[in-house]
Amino acid sequence: MRLTIARMALLTAAGLALASCQSSPKSAPAPAGKSASLLAMEQVAISAHKCWIASKDPAFKSYQMANELNSFSGTPRFLLVPAKHYGGKPLLVVQAQGNSSRIDVFGPLMDDPLGARIGSDIARWQTGNPSCNAAA
Repeated sequence: MRLTIARMALLTAAGLALASCQSSPKSAPAPAGKSASLLAMEQVAISAHKCWIASKDPAFKSYQMANELNSFSGTPRFLLVPAKHYGGKPLLVVQAQGNSSRIDVFGPLMDDPLGARIGSDIARWQTGNPSCNAAA
């Protein structure tokens, strides 16, 4: 009888030890380790491409988009460059850095009459509104 009690105690101890090694269930995982800056930039870049480039908006006809969201520097960004000179100097840089969802926009196009529209479009897209036109 003592042997049976000892075996039961040993099995119970082994079961408890094994149970303590099990990983606890995890909550919803973060989206593939994406930083806040990358998440923000993806949202803005998708809308910018859809509204400015893919829609063939006449105001952006002479530009093309150079997407650099997969930057290993922690600065996901996209550029607008001259359509006929893809390797040319960027005319617009839209970027976010580190673990911040704040987006910076700069370049010669911001001093152009188109700059006000670019600023308002990016601000709208950053809030999660993917529409191509500002609300009336």
